[in-house]
Amino acid sequence: MIEDPPLITMRRHFPRPSAVQVNALRGAMTGHLVDTMGGRGALPWSIKPVIPEQALFCGVALTSHPGPADNLATFAALELAQPGDVIVAATDGYMGTAVIGDLLLGMMRNCGVVAFVTDGCVRDIPGIRGVGLPCHAAGVTPNSPVRNRPGTVGLPITLGGVPIASGDILVGDQDGVVVVPFARIDAVIAALEGVRKAETALEARVQAGLRMPEFIRSVLSGRGIREVD
Repeated sequence: MIEDPPLITMRRHFPRPSAVQVNALRGAMTGHLVDTMGGRGALPWSIKPVIPEQALFCGVALTSHPGPADNLATFAALELAQPGDVIVAATDGYMGTAVIGDLLLGMMRNCGVVAFVTDGCVRDIPGIRGVGLPCHAAGVTPNSPVRNRPGTVGLPITLGGVPIASGDILVGDQDGVVVVPFARIDAVIAALEGVRKAETALEARVQAGLRMPEFIRSVLSGRGIREVD
């Protein structure tokens, strides 16, 4: 007979980035961050801020996997939450019920959590606006979850095909959410200034009237194009 799993499997201790590392990425545009990582790192397009004017955040991932139609593991994440954390809930993309509402989001805020991210749904939009905590989700539904199935806290999860581990840094804005893996934090920080400078320089040229960048011109003027009638 197969033994029933425990309701919560929890990893309390995992590597955390330093405050210096987190602060170095605070305020960075998500587009700039993915440019430092080869054009990837964002969660799926469907995961967006529920309240667009409350989109900005930067913090340390604390993962939970409550699974579909449940939020027991996400409640359990409050036990490990530290100021500056971002609680992430993997629902396996289930859209039939909300994973949290404004009350659980308010408890997260009271624990010092700086944002909540899920590949599922949330509910209670007026209350979420009142809590003021950035909340990124794939949808909104009034349907409520239960709290009775096995789940995990602190263990690696996947949201929309993107792996997230506790201790990664998550950054959000109105474009979406980017995952900076723990092992790549220093490399991203080192590359970020160069990306910002290049973007600023090109933006100035666009404002001055640039109509086409040189690398496109070189393609069109060389062997990269064939004319047909």
